[in-house]
Amino acid sequence: MSTEALFREDPYLRSCEAAVIGVNPRGGVLVDRTVFYPTGGGQPGDHGTIRFSDGRELQIATTVKGDGPEEIVHVPAEPVGLPDGGEHVTLQIDWARRYRHMRIHTCLHLLSVAVPFPVTGGQIAEEYGRLDFSADDAKLDKDELTERLQALVAADHPVSAEWISDAELEAKPELVKTMSVKPPRGSGRVRLIRIGDIDLQPCGGTHVARTGEIGRVAVTKIESKGAQNRRVRVTLLDEA
Repeated sequence: MSTEALFREDPYLRSCEAAVIGVNPRGGVLVDRTVFYPTGGGQPGDHGTIRFSDGRELQIATTVKGDGPEEIVHVPAEPVGLPDGGEHVTLQIDWARRYRHMRIHTCLHLLSVAVPFPVTGGQIAEEYGRLDFSADDAKLDKDELTERLQALVAADHPVSAEWISDAELEAKPELVKTMSVKPPRGSGRVRLIRIGDIDLQPCGGTHVARTGEIGRVAVTKIESKGAQNRRVRVTLLDEA
């Protein structure tokens, strides 16, 4: 079963109408289209509600990828009152939480520009994010990195998505900054996120439209994680 991922074309959509395809054996709800982002690439799956025509609501605790490559599963907080196949519903995400994820995810792309080393891992949360870098003995300073990162944010670069073929990506391996997580292949094309003229890399996550939306940030911690890895944590300082 496949789900039309509306968030890929417009991450600012907060709700949509959909038809229920069914409920999988684990109690996850499948619909034909969704605004809910599924866990992946270090970004958590969306929370929210599924609202039925009679006014009932089903709370969605998280969203994950299903068994098929285009299947998205909405996981209820409690497996009660699940919808029937064919039922028409309204999906509504927790927008405040999603928007913070969009801000910090875009900020991590900028962090990969400010710290020019291969990325070995990452994580996105509501108020902070972190990237791990294979940085050897590089001297990374929190204040200097904060200043560099905030300048990239303040430049208000446009953020956009585009697509290239699997073959084109194979011919340009330098686009892939992550060492441990590789972009999904097999569908024939790969989604890229472009930030002005400073960054271009594969990513399936949700991002803000301009870097200025990220707001004030700070590098709050730099840790050594093994002989080569350096973990850099970035925190949002205010609400956009």
